[in-house]
Amino acid sequence: MKIYPINTGNFKLDGGAMFGVVPKTIWQKTNPADENNMCNWSIRCLLIENDNKLILIDNGIGNKQDEKFFSHYYLHGQDTLEGNLKKLGFGLDEITDVFLTHLHFDHCGGGISWNKEHTKFEATFKNANYWTNSRHWKWATEPNPREKASFLKENILPMLELGQVKYTDKEQFNNFDFLLVDGHTDAMMIPHIQYQGKTVVFMADLLPSVGHIPLPYVMGYDTRPLITIEEKDKFLKLAAEKEYILFFEHDSINECCTLQQTEKGVRLKEAFKFSDIFS
Repeated sequence: MKIYPINTGNFKLDGGAMFGVVPKTIWQKTNPADENNMCNWSIRCLLIENDNKLILIDNGIGNKQDEKFFSHYYLHGQDTLEGNLKKLGFGLDEITDVFLTHLHFDHCGGGISWNKEHTKFEATFKNANYWTNSRHWKWATEPNPREKASFLKENILPMLELGQVKYTDKEQFNNFDFLLVDGHTDAMMIPHIQYQGKTVVFMADLLPSVGHIPLPYVMGYDTRPLITIEEKDKFLKLAAEKEYILFFEHDSINECCTLQQTEKGVRLKEAFKFSDIFS
């Protein structure tokens, strides 16, 4: 097995929304904001090459939305999903499976694209199954008012119409396990991958960044923040004990980290690049 981090680009989100009730004077120490109170965030994926499978975990925002939509998120940088796959020697049509932690636009938008004529949508990964779970699919396709702006029909419904949606409901997928959590959104999946003797955890939105490690640091986007705190508490203690490698989808500075138990609770032990640990 080989694992490759893939950066699909960077975007900006309001710092207050990303840190909820935590005051700006505190969170800006780890995530400095610009003059508009916007903080910089990455959109990383993981590519797993295993035997005859190429499994992509999440796929970024994509590029099919209109100018008004993108003006809210300030996409920047030179990284693209297709470009970085190409640098690794892979093409879009080689992806066999797309594992979607959840169906918010910044995690699944890259899976559906316009055709060349810009007349209809098509699958970015034509030969891949797109994996979610049935509980989250129902949640995303019958959205509540709070999350409706994050569950975009053009990202989600074409996957079904093209016959590429599959469900995994046993907290185990192909060659890795995953944890189901409900605080951020219903039935988000957090992959746990055994790799070179270590457990790599793809954090999705359970832990967006190093700055979110303390328990009260919960996003305003989370639908059930008190449940997020419970889920984080349980996970962080286990991650520190088992020395998990946490891989961040959104931390623009820190790609990975380990944790340690302190008198103040679980805190950062060390931050590093994926390539610093794995050859």
